Amino acid sequence: MISHGRRAGSWKLPRQGAIALFNHHIHPFRIHNLTRNTEFISELQFSFGYHLDSSTLGESIVRPSFIMSDPERGQALEDYKKSLLELREWEAKLKTLRLGIKDLQREFDVSEDNIKALQSVGQIIGEVLKQLDEERFIVKASSGPRYVVGCRSKVDKSKMKQGTRVALDMTTLTIMRMLPREVDPMVYNMSLEDPGSVNFAGIGGLNDQIRELREVIELPLKNPELFLRVGIKPPKGVLLYGPPGTGKTLLARAVASSLETNFLKVVSSAIVDKYIGESARLIREMFGYAKEHEPCIIFMDEIDAIGGRRFSEGTSADREIQRTLMELLNQLDGFDYLGKTKIIMATNRPDTLDPALLRAGRLDRKIEIPLPNEVGRLEILKIHTSGVQQEGEIDFESVVKMSDGLNGADLRNVVTEAGLFAIKDYRDAINQDDFNKAVRKVAEAKKLEGKLEYQKL
Repeated sequence: MISHGRRAGSWKLPRQGAIALFNHHIHPFRIHNLTRNTEFISELQFSFGYHLDSSTLGESIVRPSFIMSDPERGQALEDYKKSLLELREWEAKLKTLRLGIKDLQREFDVSEDNIKALQSVGQIIGEVLKQLDEERFIVKASSGPRYVVGCRSKVDKSKMKQGTRVALDMTTLTIMRMLPREVDPMVYNMSLEDPGSVNFAGIGGLNDQIRELREVIELPLKNPELFLRVGIKPPKGVLLYGPPGTGKTLLARAVASSLETNFLKVVSSAIVDKYIGESARLIREMFGYAKEHEPCIIFMDEIDAIGGRRFSEGTSADREIQRTLMELLNQLDGFDYLGKTKIIMATNRPDTLDPALLRAGRLDRKIEIPLPNEVGRLEILKIHTSGVQQEGEIDFESVVKMSDGLNGADLRNVVTEAGLFAIKDYRDAINQDDFNKAVRKVAEAKKLEGKLEYQKL
């Protein structure tokens, strides 16, 4: 209740007026809590100059009968609640629409970039012939004509050497960027050849040959300063020759795998092309690719396909093979002695090779890969049977004596045949009898092969 005892300087306010003013300034849903607050009551008493009974005032103001007694105020509150809910709904819809606009803008940017890429003007491929000064170059376009052109400021001019492939602007013919060297698909497929995880421990009976090969290939690549210190030039390449199946290709793979270098495996017969000049061009690109991806090892298997002796008479195909050989000799002569590109050639017909290919300065070292002796055959057998399930004690000495004349590939076939005999008998391990039968079977099939005779180089 309101008492009319007022302070000095205060003024009277009727009860209904105080309540109306109080309701006007205070939200009706918070009044009940606020009127329980002593600080708030004191402040209100000072403002109006009346003593207020907080309990009575709160009950009279927040009592539901008082709110419902004013129809206009109740309707206003209901309208306010309804408007507030509608506002929240519209805000949620607006947020969803804004997110949709962002997604559409992102899709629009991607589509615009794709359209610009389709509408962009192409560029001409050319080749640098000569540098005139710091800004001008003589280039040859792919269509044939030669032009004196400028260079874009962002292009590194120090790398613009003769033969560099460049992209020219369609209108001004300005050099826009440098392009990588053109690689023939055939050469690229050669580079995809993986030497695998072959190591020298998996090669038996060729200790001397491994040492000689590592001296020629591995030592100049790892320690070139040793040759400079002594004052000698390391060999450029090596020829591996011997009967089939003795491990020539395996040695080349082991060298490339141990050095972790790029490896180009070339099948010599695949180089020969029916069109004049194509085989020689492929040889040039092969050596050019190797020089750009040093250190690199080029392994040319069956080199007798293009390295045979030259003769005056022959068909056009023979003359194309001779042109390919001459290009190969030219590339071997152009090799840098201390370069990080080495070449390994392999053949089982060294007697048919051209003497120009075998001369010193091209293939400086010739390594014979012979048939393994008894010690070598024993090492090879132990390597191939290291992961094989064996039943009882295997006498490899007797197997070695029975395998006279077999090469490394034949000995691997012996282990395979022994495993097949065990499978036929429904066993999970190989015994001595399986090895004996396998050696006899492989030796019998070996008689069908012709004996290869050649002179040692």
